[in-house]
Amino acid sequence: MIFSTYGNVYVARVALGANPGQLVKAFNEAEAYDGPSIIIAYAPCINHGINMAKGLEQQKKAVACGHWPLYRYNPQLEDEGKNPLTIDSKDPSISFADYALGENRYRMLKMTNPTMADKLMEMSQKDVDRAWKSLKGRFKALEEK
Repeated sequence: MIFSTYGNVYVARVALGANPGQLVKAFNEAEAYDGPSIIIAYAPCINHGINMAKGLEQQKKAVACGHWPLYRYNPQLEDEGKNPLTIDSKDPSISFADYALGENRYRMLKMTNPTMADKLMEMSQKDVDRAWKSLKGRFKALEEK
């Protein structure tokens, strides 16, 4: 979202497994935009400790918990009197822990130090909630312009 504050950069956050249509739309908009564009894609890797055959499912969970919200920021829309920010994600529907504990890197902590893992999951959930609230607030502020 920092790039969107410049006002002249197309920015999108995407995840193929969560919403392939949104990803294609973001690439098309970025290509058509007359200026700098950046697309940030969620891409799980083997070091996350997941069954890579289920990588698309993990992307869905990252979006569903609010850890990886999907959005597009297109400055051209503001020139047309429209909100330049489009949030393509729905409100979070699962907890951060439901997503995170699908990865070995988080499960190992839970196995070795359950108390600390629970505290960290609570803190992470608060971070996700705060970031989601901030994103929705940015959308609303731009809508009111």
